[in-house]
Amino acid sequence: MTPPSDPLAVVRAIDAELTHVWMIRTFLKHADEAEEDEDLREVVRDLYDFILAVGPVTDETDPAVYMKMAKKKLRRLRGATELYEAIQPEVSGHTNFAMAAKSLRLAVDRIIALVQPPQ
Repeated sequence: MTPPSDPLAVVRAIDAELTHVWMIRTFLKHADEAEEDEDLREVVRDLYDFILAVGPVTDETDPAVYMKMAKKKLRRLRGATELYEAIQPEVSGHTNFAMAAKSLRLAVDRIIALVQPPQ
């Protein structure tokens, strides 16, 4: 995937991927399994932390500020994704949880590519 060259277009592309992360977070947050699993609650918190930190994108969004925050919080987003992938089979083997792990990985890999494009 080649990132867009326009800084605001990059920000909008990240924001588009975050819609998927938001839905996964919402699914996990409301799953009964989250009541019993501290690691799963940590994943939910860390996904929310990244989304909240970068904020919603508007026409007034400063791409430089957005990207600075995205870079700062990227480690947490990666960590949440890796933790969820590791614990998902223990949390639940149900297809919904397995597909959430795959979907999260796809969205986060795209976000990483947009935040840290190859040099």
